[in-house]
Amino acid sequence: MDLAFLHPLYEHPGPWASVYVDLSPHPQDATRQRRLTAEAMSRELAGQGADEATCRAVRNAIEELKDSPEPHGRALFARAGAVVLDPPLARAPRRDRALWAPLPRATPLLDLTGEDAVAVVAYIDRRGADFELRSALTRETAGSVTGRQWPVHRTSTADWSERHFQLRVENTWEHNAAEIADALAVCQEETRADLLILVGDDRERRSVHERLPKRLHERVVDARHGAGSRLLDGDVEEARATHVRRRAETELERFLAARAPDDEGRAEAVEGVPALVEAAREHRIDELVVRPDGGDTHREVWVGEDADQLAVRRTELKILGEQNSWSARVDDALLRSAVATNAAVISLAPAEAAGEQDVPVGGLGALLRWT
Repeated sequence: MDLAFLHPLYEHPGPWASVYVDLSPHPQDATRQRRLTAEAMSRELAGQGADEATCRAVRNAIEELKDSPEPHGRALFARAGAVVLDPPLARAPRRDRALWAPLPRATPLLDLTGEDAVAVVAYIDRRGADFELRSALTRETAGSVTGRQWPVHRTSTADWSERHFQLRVENTWEHNAAEIADALAVCQEETRADLLILVGDDRERRSVHERLPKRLHERVVDARHGAGSRLLDGDVEEARATHVRRRAETELERFLAARAPDDEGRAEAVEGVPALVEAAREHRIDELVVRPDGGDTHREVWVGEDADQLAVRRTELKILGEQNSWSARVDDALLRSAVATNAAVISLAPAEAAGEQDVPVGGLGALLRWT
């Protein structure tokens, strides 16, 4: 998950209001429903000690969502009377909820927005291709490429006099496939797409796939539809979900391999709250691995104003010279540290790993930058 968009949450001290709102279509009056939700979330925050200005900012922001076309939901993070960040959600939250805490409750975003795989769908034929950008929140055109228009069809005769023409057809196909592959590679780089879905006849798809840069080959999915057809939302969602699951499984395998000690007894991965807190303080986390339902994710640790100021015990922070400290959830504290040090973060929720439900221990682990 690219966490760069979360930086505004850690540029200011808390406490923070963190609110998750379901925007799924409501069978009744949407305006009334949003108003009731806004009032309920505001009351919930006030009951937890939030200041009136922040409660009002959250209430107004939710009421303004009455005409939102978003199909799933929105997260809102507010402090000091202003909403600082309000990312749309790729999946609806299980319920509307609000929390007032020293740190933003941002970890749920890993599953509600984090692995929303972006796909470029390429509709390929012999003359060129149209590109479409698809995600849980997006469906828009992403460009096109037009190759040579003639000749693109073989003749039905096997006469030797037609061999030259047939060769020109082959050359046209190869030229167009190369142009499509080049344009698709540029489109992927510009959109940072996780997935490339190729739609068209077998030969055209294969020709484009072979000409893509090797770094993109593992991102390619072939859709067995005829040229010119448009993929249904279900087709795209299945491909996106498969990609997310496989990536989570791959990262789990990496973690399992890395936590085994080497000949000198050192491991390239750690798990358990004390080891993770120490790694975060030393800026050693390269990738934070989270299983959201893990037993340790809700454990409390002590945090200071800076991202590397965290400890299992409050006295540890005082020893480190931090005079101000607050109790916070360990998963949110580690997420803040990951954002500050540009570490990767991945949720293992999509991974279907039978027998590995307790890995990492307590639901939290990390691959290290150095051992």
